[in-house]
Amino acid sequence: MAAIVSSVSPASKMFRTCFHAACGAAALNASRLPQHRAFRLNAMHRQQPFDSTLEKPQFPGASAEFVDQLEFIEPNVISGIPVYRVMDRQGNIINPSQDPQLPKDTVLNFYQKMTLLNTMDRILYESQRQGRISFYMTNYGEEGTHIGSAAALEPNDMVFGQYREAGVLMYRGFPLDSFMAQCYANTDDLGKGRQMPVHYGSRDLNFVTISSPLATQIPQAVGAAYAIKRENINRAVICYFGEGAASEGDAHAGFNFSATLECPLIFFCRNNGYAISTPTNEQYRGDGIAARGPGYGMLSIRVDGNDVFAVYNVTKEARRRAVAENQPFLIEAMTYRLTKLVTQKNWYLKSSFPIDMNGKAMDVSFNQRNVLH
Repeated sequence: MAAIVSSVSPASKMFRTCFHAACGAAALNASRLPQHRAFRLNAMHRQQPFDSTLEKPQFPGASAEFVDQLEFIEPNVISGIPVYRVMDRQGNIINPSQDPQLPKDTVLNFYQKMTLLNTMDRILYESQRQGRISFYMTNYGEEGTHIGSAAALEPNDMVFGQYREAGVLMYRGFPLDSFMAQCYANTDDLGKGRQMPVHYGSRDLNFVTISSPLATQIPQAVGAAYAIKRENINRAVICYFGEGAASEGDAHAGFNFSATLECPLIFFCRNNGYAISTPTNEQYRGDGIAARGPGYGMLSIRVDGNDVFAVYNVTKEARRRAVAENQPFLIEAMTYRLTKLVTQKNWYLKSSFPIDMNGKAMDVSFNQRNVLH
């Protein structure tokens, strides 16, 4: 019996100690409660009272003025966003202050990469038509958007592409053998044949592997940019997509998250007039894609996508400010979807098909010199 009492006594003492401590804590909290209430009341008194006499909207989430006339905003009344360019159609510098003053070797490298991309496109496009590979998408007409933007980035910047950014990867040093290996899915393919053709990727070159579903890379790029922001390093993310992908819900999510989270991100939209075979007038009614930027709180600009210097200037400045200010930028590059008929020497604007529905080649043509200016 004594053994039982001796074993219970320490437990009883611990229980009494904890009980008294709990009671003391409750009493202390009870004594602090009036102080917290007083603090909250004082804080409320310090807040500015709502002044209903001010003739200005005080709603959160918008900046506006009151009006007393019922009038809906017409979408076509506001003038369209202008297109920034450096060169005219003949390749002459319009405003010398906008000349990027690039070394001659760099400009020659631009031209060499654009023509090399054309040659690779022709070979692989014909390979697909011959049944040697299952799928291929060309980059004709959009070379300036690739090379101009790629040259303005830093090597450690992360790239999220879609189908038509082969020139970006080429400019970063991806070899022709690797392009071929990926499209043919042979043993040298970095993806080991697990991807469709033109779904390139390179960890060494910070180029995230392309996915087939449209616009999925947009919210993914936002997540990567937010992670980079938290690391606080001199690095940015660029995300390429077409105007057709901008109609996906992922684009809305990406735009909104990037602006609210203040991410160092460049959205680069290639607006070539067609989402595969759907023209822009069947995709949206607004003024292109750049017009959506202000609605999300993003800085936006529209640029001539065939002007490689203009694309370079815009991307370089957007990259600089995105890193320095931690905010996203939206670039809309206006360009053309071109295709080259095997039996013709001219380049034609692409509508639904390289030829019209009657089997006749389209009337509007652009020579290679104009495309690459």
